Amino acid sequence: MTDLELRAQSFEIAWRYLDRSGLLTGENKDSARFILNRIDRMMLRGERRRLLLSNAAIDAYRFRPVLVTLDA
Repeated sequence: MTDLELRAQSFEIAWRYLDRSGLLTGENKDSARFILNRIDRMMLRGERRRLLLSNAAIDAYRFRPVLVTLDA
């Protein structure tokens, strides 16, 4: 499996889980960028296990800091 295939499959697993569980919030583009960034950073460090990549991306997304705006 190529790195591009691994990246795509890991992203797809994470995205589907977050989408089906109702955890995706905000703009899809921003969410996708966040998930891919986490996967990319782990792959740059040498990680090649698809489920570890996707699960780490899911956890990072679930526990990411979210900006809260107060409407006056």
